[in-house]
Amino acid sequence: MKSYRIGILGATGAVGREMRKILEEYGLPITELRLLASSRSAGERLPFAGRELPVQETTENAFAGLDFVLGAVEAEQSRVWAPAIRRSGAVYIDNSSTFRLDPAVPLVVPEVNGADAFTHSGIIANPNCSTVISLMAAAPIHRLSPIESMVVSTYQAVSGAGQAGLKELQEQLRAITAGEEPRRKVFPAQIALNVIPHIGAEGENGYTDEEMKLQNEGRRILHQPELRVSCTCVRVPVLRSHSISMTLRTREPVTLEAARAAIRAFPGVRLAEDLDGRDYPTPLDSSDGDAVWVGRIRRDLTDERGLTLWCCGDQLRKGAAANAVQILRLLSEK
Repeated sequence: MKSYRIGILGATGAVGREMRKILEEYGLPITELRLLASSRSAGERLPFAGRELPVQETTENAFAGLDFVLGAVEAEQSRVWAPAIRRSGAVYIDNSSTFRLDPAVPLVVPEVNGADAFTHSGIIANPNCSTVISLMAAAPIHRLSPIESMVVSTYQAVSGAGQAGLKELQEQLRAITAGEEPRRKVFPAQIALNVIPHIGAEGENGYTDEEMKLQNEGRRILHQPELRVSCTCVRVPVLRSHSISMTLRTREPVTLEAARAAIRAFPGVRLAEDLDGRDYPTPLDSSDGDAVWVGRIRRDLTDERGLTLWCCGDQLRKGAAANAVQILRLLSEK
């Protein structure tokens, strides 16, 4: 079996750390793992497979000799380093938003549209975390009858805003417990004991860029260019794992029995049938795992072609790091 030389760009961030952890868990044949970050982190040592690896500063020549680069940096940095990665000959699997809507770059969830990965020209885009989780739950139904529209509300954990989001919730909870005034820097309102129905920058249509991602990315991943999505993204005081409520309108009616059977059989998805007497998952059920959990599947009472469901998935793993590593594994196996 061939072994690979892999780089992680942004190795010291939350997603980069998850990538390193998942590469070790999956046991992929790796000759070299190169951890790349800014000059501030250079020299730091991080564990991998029983040893410690040094973090290297990212430079134009840092990608030489690599087979794959997993990107875990923001869009601006991804745009800066993508040309150097392509020149090196490595395949760049990018977790940022930079290339998601570029028609020349495949946007991939392996279980849903894995074949698209093989059309790449050096770059593959990883979808938005809520898009991945939503489409993992919706894809089994889409295969029974094409989904024409979706009405979605997301309940997104604070770790979706990175380490700073986690820290802000924890510090606010400590302040409230101590009878002190909670401070905020990351979120537009207090997040502890609260919810914030606004994530991202608002566009002319009143929807935020975060809310438009499911429609724009979903059209590419499901190969459904006319897909319509109305989405509201909500930040909730949960540390990890996003939850999503969806009503799907399909071309032809899909029975509850057929929907449950399709979800039960779909790779990477678990149907919640008896979780301590519950037929629905919670964020804690999906945290630190790669499966997307689905439950509360019901008929939509406003449309005979509609189904309503609830799903949960770890946005740091399947919504980001694990999906990227799974793309790498898919390419390496072929």
